[in-house]
Amino acid sequence: MATTTPVITPLRQRMIDDMRMRKLCDKTQTHYLRAVRQFAKYLGRSPDTASVEDLRNYQLHLVDHGISPVSLNAAITGLKFFCDVTLDQPKLMAKMQPVRVPRTLPVILSREEVARLIAASGNLKHQTALSVAYGAGLRASEVATLKVGDIDSQRMTLRIEQGKGQKDRYAMLSPVLLERLRVWWRVAHAQGKMLDGGWLFPGLNPVEPLSTRQLNRAIHAAAADAKIDKRVSMHTLRHSFATHLLEQKVDIRVIQVLLGHKKLDTTALYAQVATDILREVVSPLENLHPA
Repeated sequence: MATTTPVITPLRQRMIDDMRMRKLCDKTQTHYLRAVRQFAKYLGRSPDTASVEDLRNYQLHLVDHGISPVSLNAAITGLKFFCDVTLDQPKLMAKMQPVRVPRTLPVILSREEVARLIAASGNLKHQTALSVAYGAGLRASEVATLKVGDIDSQRMTLRIEQGKGQKDRYAMLSPVLLERLRVWWRVAHAQGKMLDGGWLFPGLNPVEPLSTRQLNRAIHAAAADAKIDKRVSMHTLRHSFATHLLEQKVDIRVIQVLLGHKKLDTTALYAQVATDILREVVSPLENLHPA
């Protein structure tokens, strides 16, 4: 049975070409295209016929349907690219306004909870991947795309290629983490699951890396088995890494470099959740003398 290839309109192809010219990452391109596709569905006609009022009404429509601030701003960003670049009509966005995203404190696991979580992982690959996420403070996508050649046991570093913001950096590699990686490497090679010079955490097909979705499923299952009732994700391990380093009196600028944060303000958030540090602060009430 013959399969039909979806027809790409000239307008959509132009937007794809505009994004390719600027070398936007695949994930960003997908998000931008989705934003325009959803707007076109709301509009009921080609998005290049939209007016300023159409876009304003679309934002009201999204707000009335309970869209989150993060998702709303993502939709606006995608539509802004479409209007500014593909249509060359930046004035169309005149009445679309991004909204402030409430700043919430991240969920932090205690050291004991991290140990239980990793131990509860279903298999050695997931156990090692979670150890890397916590032990080096990596994002899920950075863990998934590590290659065997990124491990430098001489300098005790992990090379992170094209992390967030398409930036390379080095992450720390502790002796304990190095030993866990060596154990995983030996087992994976003996079972034929890892290609020479290939992905450190291959998927079912060793040519492909483990996906971030698989990592998140693994950590959710481990949290349930470890009876951790906090809302846990792969990013929770990164938050916990930064917080525990701060509690160990590691300089916050060093933590900023390890996390690959562009701004120190982003890293400073962890000072609000480093409870060991907060407990060391002496309240001024303690120094009041009875009248």
